[in-house]
Amino acid sequence: MQLNLTSISYTYPGGTAPALTDVSATFPVGWTGIIGDNGCGKSTLARIAARLLQPDAGSVSPQLFSAYCQQDSTQAPPNLADLASDWGQDGQRIRRLLHLEDEWFWRYETLSGGQRKRLQIACALFTSPDVLVMDEPTNDLDAVTRDVVKGALSNFGGIGILISHDRDLLDSLVGQSLVCENRRWVMRPGGYSKASCQAESERASALRQREKAAHEAKRLKAEAQRRSEEAARQRGRRSKRNLAKGDSDGREKIGRAIVSGKDGVAGRLSATMDRRLAQAEGALAGQFVAKRYEHRISVFGEATRAPFVAHLEAKALRAGEFAIEVPELWIGPTEHVVLTGENGTGKSLVVRAALASAPESVRMAFVPQDVGVGERERALGQLREQSPERRGRILSIVAQLNSDPDRLLDGDDMSPGELRKLLLAEQLVQEPNFLVLDEPTNHLDVGSIEALQRMLADFPGAVLLVTHDRQLADAVTQTAWHTERCDGIAKLCVR
Repeated sequence: MQLNLTSISYTYPGGTAPALTDVSATFPVGWTGIIGDNGCGKSTLARIAARLLQPDAGSVSPQLFSAYCQQDSTQAPPNLADLASDWGQDGQRIRRLLHLEDEWFWRYETLSGGQRKRLQIACALFTSPDVLVMDEPTNDLDAVTRDVVKGALSNFGGIGILISHDRDLLDSLVGQSLVCENRRWVMRPGGYSKASCQAESERASALRQREKAAHEAKRLKAEAQRRSEEAARQRGRRSKRNLAKGDSDGREKIGRAIVSGKDGVAGRLSATMDRRLAQAEGALAGQFVAKRYEHRISVFGEATRAPFVAHLEAKALRAGEFAIEVPELWIGPTEHVVLTGENGTGKSLVVRAALASAPESVRMAFVPQDVGVGERERALGQLREQSPERRGRILSIVAQLNSDPDRLLDGDDMSPGELRKLLLAEQLVQEPNFLVLDEPTNHLDVGSIEALQRMLADFPGAVLLVTHDRQLADAVTQTAWHTERCDGIAKLCVR
């Protein structure tokens, strides 16, 4: 069994450019990763593979039953109640695979992002599809839960299609990767590391071939110029125009050269060299070298003159029946703090308390964990209302994160990763003193995560960063807050 996508093209209604053009790929049993920058069409291709979108051209064959697990976990899966009421063998197996608690099914709206994602994945697996498409399944998940999800997906026996920026998940799960490189789709063996290594090797080889072709074209161009000049001298020497009327010897010599053909040797060599040069320049033009972007965001923000940007009093923070005990804590004007903890241990409550405690003089910037449809419309509306100068600065940040700014103005086909970049850019241009980011790497491609990491490390003001990305946290923060449950009580501690 395999799924075949043949010559797929698709343009979103109202879009100014196609999202996909003539893409072909074969997905066998097992997991295939889809890798590429935000906005390159990964989710569009996956939705076409799952038959949620009808391509403008091309075909998807054969007709197989598909399930699609989308990026957005804010909306409950349509079959949530079916799984909740199923206590048969399959229902219990899925509960065990993803460590689900019974009460989660009945309070989806109040669950943490990671808990919602686990239910979302469980409902997709519960349908027992032939083709299972997972779009960023480890977003919002702590390290322990990521391992749980990895184990659950590894047990799937059908055709799996995985979109993810989680390098560990890609490397451990997938057997091949469909990689988008400068709008070209290439199938490579292995996960992210192996596919990236092969792509870099091919790029280095192509670069060497291009340099070799350029050197040869330069050499032939110089030789062609020399021979052209020699042919011109030959033509000048055989011309009788400048001979004196009585110079019969000179006229006889030129005549003998013309009859023997010796006078045309330089011209024929020049013509041959011109043909060789044209071939070399054609070979040079045909050498494709994939572009490699150096993602980097300019420095924004400044430190406040206030003595602190946030002050949490020692008390219990509550949401319904849940509570987390918090000691008295301060965030200094240049302090970078990471907040970690398992899903459902109160991190979002701590973030809200920190935001509420900031002095009025502190300029805050906040990018939330969950970005819904309403936020998309608000962000696009705000972008259009900006002055040309400010709009240009916002779009410049988006471009520095390797997304096409023009696509944002289309709106309809903007990916979640592109939307997150826009939200971040709109906050940065306000030159904040206090930057609060809740799971900022969700939906971002790897290059953009690296750019974000460099920007946060250089940010001159205060940062409160909620993340499960240990590499990011180690690179940009100095202080660590951690939420945990101890004897059934949630607590916040400083490490």
